[in-house]
Amino acid sequence: MSPKRDSVRVAKNQAESADHAPLGANVLLEERRAFLAYLRQVRGLSENTVKAYRADLASFASWAERSRVEPLHATHRDLRGFLADLNRAGYTVRTVDRRLSAVRDFYGWMLREGICSVDPAAALATPKGARRLPKTMSDEDVRKLLATCDTDDATGVRDRVFLELLYASGARISEVSRLDVGSVDFGRCQVTLFGKGSKERIVPLYEVALEWVSRYLDEARPQLASAAKGEEAEGPDGALFLSTRGRRMSADALRTVFESHVRLARLDSTLTPHAMRHTYATELVSGGADLRSVQELLGHESLSTTQVYTHLSVEKLKDAARQAHPRAQ
Repeated sequence: MSPKRDSVRVAKNQAESADHAPLGANVLLEERRAFLAYLRQVRGLSENTVKAYRADLASFASWAERSRVEPLHATHRDLRGFLADLNRAGYTVRTVDRRLSAVRDFYGWMLREGICSVDPAAALATPKGARRLPKTMSDEDVRKLLATCDTDDATGVRDRVFLELLYASGARISEVSRLDVGSVDFGRCQVTLFGKGSKERIVPLYEVALEWVSRYLDEARPQLASAAKGEEAEGPDGALFLSTRGRRMSADALRTVFESHVRLARLDSTLTPHAMRHTYATELVSGGADLRSVQELLGHESLSTTQVYTHLSVEKLKDAARQAHPRAQ
């Protein structure tokens, strides 16, 4: 093939590749990659959170390309156009808020790094919709869930301990997955959790939960650990929750376990492990715990995030009044 024909073929291939490339693929690509690395390595965000940032910023890059907006020279008015496009597309308030939050964080980082000289997203306000109350579980629901565990079996004991710890600590599923044997301090009746941004917090555990953890470590965990071979084997101080292959259980694996017990208990199929966290928080607020303490126990950065549980507590009081008052029917 002649050099001329070869150059034509290469140009054609490049054009075809460009036609099939995702919109916005090259808009601030290196800056986006560096920002995501910062989120992962410096802020210590989980891979799922980083993935969400990546998708939201890709959406912004696509919009910038379609709208012929140069992001490094974008104005506040330009970004209001981005907001308007999201609203016209019919996205929920929650999705719009999340995408604009990602854009704000991105511009804030670029400003600190000297990549841009102004932050057009700093004063960008998002419309706030009605806040939905998180889903919780009743004491009866929790009892039904715990009763589905076959505690004559190693995996059943493990599942019982997993559910007990969710209820006793209000931990996120990712935090439970990261637990090691040494994370539970029997002497001080507490567990050490590593939350978002690898922030450490200590949460007290009640006696029943500790008794189940002790039984699991004595009876069930050694059985599960024995299934692993060679370098894959977890030591006595390794991962707390082990699979039937003797490996650390991921958050997805634990979530699957939770869903299987929800089905066995014939509970609402939309219940997730986070419902146990919401239940834990609501019980604390209903029992008189102050919001600052609940904020610390949950690992919330902002008190406003914790305040939703005061609304849940009020709803429980209303339900109790409706059921008890003779004129409420």
